[in-house]
Amino acid sequence: MIDLIQLAVPVLLKGLWVTAVLTFISVLIGFNLGLGLALMRLSSNRFLSGFAKYYSNVFRGTPLLVQIFLFYYGLGQLSLIKDNAVLWWLISDGARCAVLALALNTAAYTSEILRGGLMSVPVGLVEAAQACGMSRMLRFRRIEFPLAIRQALPAYGNELILVVKGTSLASTITVLEITGYAKRLMSQTFAIFEIFAIAGVLYLVINLLLIGIIRAIERFLMRHETSSVRYLAAPQPNRSTVGS
Repeated sequence: MIDLIQLAVPVLLKGLWVTAVLTFISVLIGFNLGLGLALMRLSSNRFLSGFAKYYSNVFRGTPLLVQIFLFYYGLGQLSLIKDNAVLWWLISDGARCAVLALALNTAAYTSEILRGGLMSVPVGLVEAAQACGMSRMLRFRRIEFPLAIRQALPAYGNELILVVKGTSLASTITVLEITGYAKRLMSQTFAIFEIFAIAGVLYLVINLLLIGIIRAIERFLMRHETSSVRYLAAPQPNRSTVGS
């Protein structure tokens, strides 16, 4: 068993780097795209809000594995894609195709999470900012987005964990991340349970670290409310004895 661990861990750590890169790039693209979709969904323009709504329904309503297969195997059959150098470069590689599918998928979920956060912002604060003469962009940057992200962070943390686990599906299109290397080791050693148990531990470590980071950010964003609660909970001086 020890020999197997010594053999498997260095190989799986190579896949750990690929998993981290896939997650980081997918989340970076997906968050910005999801924020744009959330703003489109809340727009008064029916075309923009309708597009964002149907985009979210399509990507949330179909399995991620099917989306990966459609991008990697399906789009490559279209002459429009083959004749376009940029589009062909994007989907011809398994890693780039996996990032594309993961980013578009997480953007759909992120848009719904951020939309809920933006809708939770008190209307009175927005009206007060308008009365102070703040522009729409300034109001969004200073008031709406900070308040929305506080409300959305717990749900978005769950989405980040799902993205990490979703990277395992990239192994189905020849990407050698943790699961991809685990499959290769399994075919070499035939130690199915042991190899995938080690791979599962690596995923667990990644997600535990991610949970810790999300909770630390959440505590940082909510530090003012915590201070207020502590102040209110502290014993107050008796007014009858003040000045006596």
